[in-house]
Amino acid sequence: MKCLKCNRRAIIYQKYSNAHLCRQHFGEDLERKVKRDIRKYKMLERGDRVAVALSGGKDSSVLLYLLHKIFQERRDLEILAITIDEGIGGYRDKTLELAVHLTKKLGIPHFIESFQNSFNINLDHLASKDKDKACTYCGVLRRTLLNKTARQLGATRLAVGHNLDDEAQSIFMNYLRGDVGRLLRLSPNGKLPGLILRIKPLRSIPEKEVALYGIVNGLPLNSQECPYASAALRNEARRILNDYEVRHPGTKYSIVRGFDTITSAIKTLPRTSISRCRICGEPTSYKDMLTLGSCEDSSICKACLLLNEPQLS
Repeated sequence: MKCLKCNRRAIIYQKYSNAHLCRQHFGEDLERKVKRDIRKYKMLERGDRVAVALSGGKDSSVLLYLLHKIFQERRDLEILAITIDEGIGGYRDKTLELAVHLTKKLGIPHFIESFQNSFNINLDHLASKDKDKACTYCGVLRRTLLNKTARQLGATRLAVGHNLDDEAQSIFMNYLRGDVGRLLRLSPNGKLPGLILRIKPLRSIPEKEVALYGIVNGLPLNSQECPYASAALRNEARRILNDYEVRHPGTKYSIVRGFDTITSAIKTLPRTSISRCRICGEPTSYKDMLTLGSCEDSSICKACLLLNEPQLS
């Protein structure tokens, strides 16, 4: 098939837009969407120090590459990368190599932190106690360590590689749970005190297009799936939405657009309260707090709750 915008061979058919695009116009279309969202949601401002959560996977690698490509001439913005080594044998060491290679190629400062150094335990050990909770351990501890590291590095923004599929799945899951608080936190320009503002420049890019963009730009990508991914509750939401997207192209875009439309109404509800963890001092939402004894102002963050579970002692 020929490209919709020129006579060259198309490398992708966007079913949701009914467009065939060649390599050049596919890249331009993807980059246009990313730039549009950055402007629309005011993800970046002059003087920002942007920390990119770089796992070495396709999404975070494409995100780092794009931000570097778009803003490398801007002297009023600084980009750095943070990689969290959770301690997943036979998996994280490979993606870590890819992350190091990419940051060296782009000339971007790269900082690596690990569960072992920060929490004195790794994910393999945690999963050995309860494999069904591996993704819970990983998600909570990784978010905590990313925020802490970004803050220590003086970052004003934390960019994460959540794509359209991730965003639609998160919105869908929280609709089903009726969790308005978590929905509010998904807002692309929402901010909670004590937490580095998270931005998601890839939120309008389908997962398959992120992967294709990485391939056509020669990025070092890892196709291996995390060994604990099969335990993630998100997998069911992924299957449901993927099946529906096949029958009704554009469904994932509709979910995200619908959420964006009602965000202003959600913001009229009480915001999540933020406290400081009694053990580690990191920010914690009211939902994650556990009152101890008679000390009403004492609280423990979710990370410390998990790390202090009886089975881990």
